[in-house]
Amino acid sequence: MAQIDQSENTGVPSEVDSYHSLFPLEPVPPPNRLQKTSNFSYITSCYKAVNSKDDLPYCLRRVHALVFSYDFHAGAETMFSRHFNDPTADSYFTKRKWGQHEPPPPRQHAGLLPESLIWAYIVQLSSALRTIHTAGLACRVMDPSKILITGKTRLRVNCVGVFDVLTFDNSQTNHVTLMPQYQQADLISLGKVVLALACNSLAGIQRENLQKAMELVSINYSSDLKNLILYLLTEQSRLRSVNDIMPMIGARFYTQLDASQMRNDVIEEDLAKEVQNGRLFRLLAKLGTINERPEFQKDRTWSETGDRYLLKLFRDHLFHQVTESGTPWIDLSHIVSCLNKLDAGVPEKINLVSRDEKSVLVVTYSDLKRCFDSTFQELQQAAATGPL
Repeated sequence: MAQIDQSENTGVPSEVDSYHSLFPLEPVPPPNRLQKTSNFSYITSCYKAVNSKDDLPYCLRRVHALVFSYDFHAGAETMFSRHFNDPTADSYFTKRKWGQHEPPPPRQHAGLLPESLIWAYIVQLSSALRTIHTAGLACRVMDPSKILITGKTRLRVNCVGVFDVLTFDNSQTNHVTLMPQYQQADLISLGKVVLALACNSLAGIQRENLQKAMELVSINYSSDLKNLILYLLTEQSRLRSVNDIMPMIGARFYTQLDASQMRNDVIEEDLAKEVQNGRLFRLLAKLGTINERPEFQKDRTWSETGDRYLLKLFRDHLFHQVTESGTPWIDLSHIVSCLNKLDAGVPEKINLVSRDEKSVLVVTYSDLKRCFDSTFQELQQAAATGPL
């Protein structure tokens, strides 16, 4: 729901095609300081926007002259911002000054990522590449600045398709012939991402630092991780496939599968709670359309008579009870319990007391449910037929 003050952000358009309510997802540089990105060699900017056709938020990636629309994931951050935003992490690879000793390589407990986390990322990224390559396409944006992280470890690849548009050549008769070359580049890019994660530093993937980076991997991680990185970064005489690294992943795949299943169980439990919350909200919304209605079909006393009066007293029973000293008695469990009994129409009896406390009506929840359903149905029928 984030929005900007349009009067203070005149550089952000109010609408772009069918999208409105633009909100910057990245800092907007001043017009005189626009810089080309290292990935696309174009000036880019990124916004959240709402599509007027379906009223859903989207991520708009603007490559100045073009706008790409992607799914929007609220709260997502890039792999770069989560893992590579600490300049001190590159200290192991920075050139030492004259007379200084070589710094000792960092250990896992001293800042390097747990190997289990790296394998979790490998499984997801290799799965993404497998899906793309199986479709006869190439990713071409396997870079920490274009990999999104939502939650703790869920990855998504952003900006796919941008290079295909920017580098499109009309003179090329068969674009498919270049795909094997691009797919091999994807595997190298994946190797660089994994190596950077293992070193916890983007400096580790620079050519002059590769030897030190691999030594660091050998000291701190398993031989499987080392061999996977070497396989991805070493040029082979034959075309490689992302499926080739599956034996290196091995049984770790089941670890990620188990984690995914556990995550699904947690989400389903939370979803079940939201389903119940939605059901209770619909009850309250219907009750709100009935209670205290000023007039219905020119009858100003409609909400105070008949079945509607019972529902008014039930509303007071839900929300307006007081203690013996006259202070408000607020108990959410009481509200939830009473609404559930109303929805089920249980035969349990309930005492409804008038506001002047001069009359007490004893009814069952099944009676209240009948009054509730018939009254709301009466309102719906009137709304469907329109004014008399």
